[in-house]
Amino acid sequence: MINLKEFEVWFVTGSQHLYGEETLRKVAEHSTTIAASLNDAKQIPVRVVFKPTVKTTEEIYSICMEANTAKNCIGIVAWMHTFSPAKMWIGGLKILQKPLCHLHTQYNRDIPWNDIDMNFMNLNQSAHGDREFGFMVSRMRMNRKVVVGHWQDPEVLEELNTWARAAAGWNDWQGAKFVRFGDNMRYVAVTDGDKVEAEFKFGYAVNTHGIGDLVQVINQTSDAAIDTLIEEYETAYTLVPSLQKGGAQYNSLRDAAKIEIGLRTFLEAGNYKGFTDTFEDLHGMAQLPGIAAQRLMASGYGFAGEGDWKTAALVRAMKVMGSGLPGGNSFMEDYTYHFDPANPMVLGSHMLEICPSIAHGKPSCQIHPLGIGGKADPVRLVFNAAAGPALNASLIDMGNRFRLLVNEVEAVAPLHDLPKLPVARVLWKPYPDMKTGCAAWILAGGAHHTGYSQNLTAQHLQDFADMAGIEFTLIGKDTSLYQFKNELRWNEVFYQINK
Repeated sequence: MINLKEFEVWFVTGSQHLYGEETLRKVAEHSTTIAASLNDAKQIPVRVVFKPTVKTTEEIYSICMEANTAKNCIGIVAWMHTFSPAKMWIGGLKILQKPLCHLHTQYNRDIPWNDIDMNFMNLNQSAHGDREFGFMVSRMRMNRKVVVGHWQDPEVLEELNTWARAAAGWNDWQGAKFVRFGDNMRYVAVTDGDKVEAEFKFGYAVNTHGIGDLVQVINQTSDAAIDTLIEEYETAYTLVPSLQKGGAQYNSLRDAAKIEIGLRTFLEAGNYKGFTDTFEDLHGMAQLPGIAAQRLMASGYGFAGEGDWKTAALVRAMKVMGSGLPGGNSFMEDYTYHFDPANPMVLGSHMLEICPSIAHGKPSCQIHPLGIGGKADPVRLVFNAAAGPALNASLIDMGNRFRLLVNEVEAVAPLHDLPKLPVARVLWKPYPDMKTGCAAWILAGGAHHTGYSQNLTAQHLQDFADMAGIEFTLIGKDTSLYQFKNELRWNEVFYQINK
């Protein structure tokens, strides 16, 4: 469903006519070589497309306008091989609507000590040409990514990889649609928010459909389609005996498959990239979507429970950014704590809907009472998540701005079996420690719903927040509450001044 090779970033080199045709020919040769090398680099998940050197105000404006309207272009990587007077860039930068990465590099890695002369110096002027360009972008108060180093350096390639993935996630939000079946869970604050402001700020739309619209599609599902999907269940998961053919609850598995097919059909027909539902609005449905939500997430859809459209959209963006990387991304919730002073941990889970992309081993397909919602027992996938580095991210509506909050964590293997807990789950230790991590999250207004990632870093999400022009706040290994509280105060002043 998500193929990052469909997208491209444009490699745009700046220069000027002052240096003559021979120098400009060399600039073009070097730029072509760099762009081709970046395009071939296995670290970079999108296509890198060379664009002719821009040397005038008109050429710069034209390439920026072209980038804005090119469907597959998700951003520009700009580099000044020579000096490129930055007033030429004002018009183009004013209209540029795609993310910008400034690659501060040069063609040669080393100074040719024995051969360097003024011809070499006139050609290889990135050290000050990029500073001229950087001044103008800063003067125009534009967010951008700055990557410094030689273009063949693995660290540089990894930084470009991170930025390109963030740009793909941002591009995916533009014009996206998310459907809300029912409304927000009654009286809950943090999962709600300003959908009009979100569409203005983020580019995606959130609209509600009554559950009856979905039920109508679900009820059109054929028995043959259900049979085919159940065969897939039998291959991919370990079905408990009661859900197997001839088992006492086999019909519940068929109901769950029918719901999944109906949901997928509805989402595909409406070109939606994610959805929410709530156990408070299930009229006409046999059970709350459990395995359906889990498998749709595994297909790349965004999801969050209880009407939480912000987290559903964030999960979708994280799935786009992480596409092709080992590990997965999922809707998550901080559920309960292990406050052992020697080994404090958080148990993350949800009633049903954790994405199997984060599973360690083959999930078990089970059925259990939910105890909430007043419907039949729902089918769900039960598993433990893999251990390793991870993060939780929360998109919060602060009233005068959106805040993207990230806590780096370390997922750990369960210490004991959880035989009576019939849901997917993950244990983690928040950085920098349990007390500081939890206190900082609460001070920042972080939600109980999150996007959980095994394959993204805080840098992916910081780049993403910069593209969106929103606040980014990190709780990591070096966080101190004293500094963190000051950061929140400073941010509040900044966004009041710049509103």
